[in-house]
Amino acid sequence: MHEPPPYAPTQASPGAPGPPVVLPPQAPPGVIPNAPPGPQGAPGQRERIAQVGNQFRAVMQNVERVILGKADVIARVLAAMCAGGHVLLLDVPGVGKTMLARSIAASIHCSFKRIQFTPDLLPLDITGNNVFNLRKKAFEFVPGPVFANLVLADEINRATPKTQAALLEVMAEGQVTVDGTTHVLPQPFLVIATMNPLEHDGTFPLPAAQLDRFSIRVSMGFPPPDAEMRMLDVHMGKDVAIGALSPVLGTDEFLAWQRLLPTIYVAESVKRYAVNVVTAMRSDSACLTPPSPRATLMWLRMAMAMAMLQGRDHVLPSDLQACAVDVLAHRVVVSGQRNGGAYVDYVVKQVPVER
Repeated sequence: MHEPPPYAPTQASPGAPGPPVVLPPQAPPGVIPNAPPGPQGAPGQRERIAQVGNQFRAVMQNVERVILGKADVIARVLAAMCAGGHVLLLDVPGVGKTMLARSIAASIHCSFKRIQFTPDLLPLDITGNNVFNLRKKAFEFVPGPVFANLVLADEINRATPKTQAALLEVMAEGQVTVDGTTHVLPQPFLVIATMNPLEHDGTFPLPAAQLDRFSIRVSMGFPPPDAEMRMLDVHMGKDVAIGALSPVLGTDEFLAWQRLLPTIYVAESVKRYAVNVVTAMRSDSACLTPPSPRATLMWLRMAMAMAMLQGRDHVLPSDLQACAVDVLAHRVVVSGQRNGGAYVDYVVKQVPVER
């Protein structure tokens, strides 16, 4: 690939946002808009997808009672969770990263644990440990805070590399091994981690292997002025906003989202487009660390989740383009001062889509 033109902005940042996620209007049961000619799903699939779309909108509306003006970010996080992936929220303090994770946990009836990462946090503080029971005169395993459906890893870069590495097996395999014994985590198991990109004192950068465990990296950004005005009214009221939320989706219903995901149809031309994009990056000398095959797989799974939550039983190239920066930007390293998100966006637009 020829040397691409300069990108803007040139300073390092969490990544340029991709095209906005368009939330569809509520469709009647069994109706999927814009269904393409070609392979159709099994009987009842359209009804199940329509039901998932309605549940998705209910969760969105519930979370938006607290997180105002960020429907696009909420949709991306829910899509990543539907794809079975973990989420990294990278942004400055005070924009609602922790509140977003808590709001999603309050909207889905599942167990939730928060881990405040600090330099003195030990791996066993996360995974759990074997403790001697004096009554039973035997060691028994005491589960750590990772034994929950949704785990919030707050300020993950403040923990030491040893503690960060303790999350590798947990995030990749969904299990914990302590003293040679493996303990399986409850399903679903999802991690939402937050990180402040500005403050570097007392922090430890996440290695590439740790970053690769996160399906997407997104930024909250500042809310629009009108949304910030409404936020003041909501959070200055008598009732705490987060405490007013009640679950609108059960754990079994969310697991049904994940089970339905593999039934979403991905055409050969769409797969070829994804492979062509990552191949272009791998052949570009300016891309020092190109995406791995696992990144390609996560990219397709994210596109499948976005298609399903929008009420479609098939993936379009636009789904891949919409989430390319979220999935690939934190996995690539480009030469110079170029921004990874801008580079991914440039390559995605340069590679032609088969018609």
